[in-house]
Amino acid sequence: MLIEEGTASIQLSRRVSRETFDVIVIGGGQAGLSMGYHLARAGVRFVILDASEHVGDSWRKRWSSLRLFTPAKYDGLDGMPFPAPRNYFPTKDEMADYLESYAQRFRLPVRSGVRVERLFKRVDRYVASAGHIEFEAARVVVAMSKYQTPNVPPFASSLRHDITHLHAHEYRSPAQLQPGGVVLVGAGNTGADLALESSRTGHETWMAGRDTGEIPVRPEGFVGRNLIMPLLLGFVFRHVLTVKTPAGRKARHAVLTKGGPRIRVKASDLAAANVQRVPRVTGVRNGLPLLEDGRTLDVKNVIWCSGFDAGFDWIDLPVLDEHGYPKHESGVVTDHPGLYFLGLPFLHSMSSSMIGGVGRDAARIAKAMRV
Repeated sequence: MLIEEGTASIQLSRRVSRETFDVIVIGGGQAGLSMGYHLARAGVRFVILDASEHVGDSWRKRWSSLRLFTPAKYDGLDGMPFPAPRNYFPTKDEMADYLESYAQRFRLPVRSGVRVERLFKRVDRYVASAGHIEFEAARVVVAMSKYQTPNVPPFASSLRHDITHLHAHEYRSPAQLQPGGVVLVGAGNTGADLALESSRTGHETWMAGRDTGEIPVRPEGFVGRNLIMPLLLGFVFRHVLTVKTPAGRKARHAVLTKGGPRIRVKASDLAAANVQRVPRVTGVRNGLPLLEDGRTLDVKNVIWCSGFDAGFDWIDLPVLDEHGYPKHESGVVTDHPGLYFLGLPFLHSMSSSMIGGVGRDAARIAKAMRV
């Protein structure tokens, strides 16, 4: 690296250490750990790189009241059931602790606190660059979902300075909100969960956005636990809604472009809590959130439940489409042998990004590697 000062040029050298593996797994969440389990069984030399300080931190850093939508009997990774009663719905911290225990039980080689800044190819090997270390391998699995970079619209900066606004990624509890009204921008599962929490803690609450619909039963109810969940999670999401079926391809398009229906919170719950439904927020007028119908909301708090960008711009390879989303066939990048994706929504089936479904994709990718 050159630093120029006047007419003098100073050459600075940066020592880069290199480590070589058979496989590099980028991401230490449930997808990365599932991949690690199957690689360990195959006896290959691999490493799991994760930017978090501890395994499970991606769950620990979510809002305090979060519980999984699926009961414990569907929340275990391959080789280790979730340690709770079968119909218990774990908290986000319990899931984080489970992932940490999983990594320890199978002695998975997780390198925490290692953020990959660039993935590129040098001759016939992939290189994951992380600070002063380069990790090299013939095969790489990017085991991360597409929810990496919080998506906040540019007009958010025009909100009045006395309005508290934050992305759902930053939200932990109502203690972060100031007295006064709250608008949740986004009407999916996250928006609905946080709208209920806001209203129940004394805030006048609006939820803005297109109605995503809802599953007609409650996951915790008898019918949900004993009929709908086993049917959907055990059969439909794994074997019917896949990229191999017409119904699956139609569902995949809807999931990737529109999002899924609300699972736990029903329209009746929102109405009972006096959550007011309003159209999308499209901008800012006089410092206040502007709705699609021309109204403004005089609120003190805005929570952006507006999703995430894929966040794969660190991948320095021609494998992303015009939206920054990986081009793959059920996780296999055919144009770049040795490169794989895991944990993406509908990677192969509706169950691909679910805790109880990611292991099947990991086993398939391990088989595709011929390790």
